[in-house]
Amino acid sequence: MSKEQVITRELPCVGSLHVREAVDGVESRTITGRAIVFNQPSVVMGVSDSGVVREVVLPEAITREVLDGSDIKMTLFHDRQLILARSNKGSGTLRYDVDGDGVTFEFEAPHTADGDKALELVRRGDIDGCSFAFTTYYFDPEWVRESVDGDGNVTMEVARVLGVHDFTL
Repeated sequence: MSKEQVITRELPCVGSLHVREAVDGVESRTITGRAIVFNQPSVVMGVSDSGVVREVVLPEAITREVLDGSDIKMTLFHDRQLILARSNKGSGTLRYDVDGDGVTFEFEAPHTADGDKALELVRRGDIDGCSFAFTTYYFDPEWVRESVDGDGNVTMEVARVLGVHDFTL
């Protein structure tokens, strides 16, 4: 495999995203959600000659070991200057867990303009989903498999990733 085949992708997914409820009248700054959903087609990523292209992340692609080996930044809008939390090799202010449905996360929004903005947008429901960026050997069928259904729609099944770079609101 050559380095030219390594592709970094952003994969949007729809999932539950919310701010934890207040406890004893103290407003929470904890944002929780699901950054990665397994076995579910993504939003349309593009158009092929005969149909749409979607990606599906398989459970074996994202493991605790992959996440713990990554430097993951929690951002707004995939803007790496708008950092809300971070997990560098499994340590930091961004917490995550892997289960049979995908990857969940939580973090305390920082007391910054970006943290306040994230809280407000999630509370109001203006932002209600997440996305994540990852790196894989996109043109190697051991890493990403392509299938075409009877209507010409293409599904790219992501079976392995090199690393995860961000979760984003």
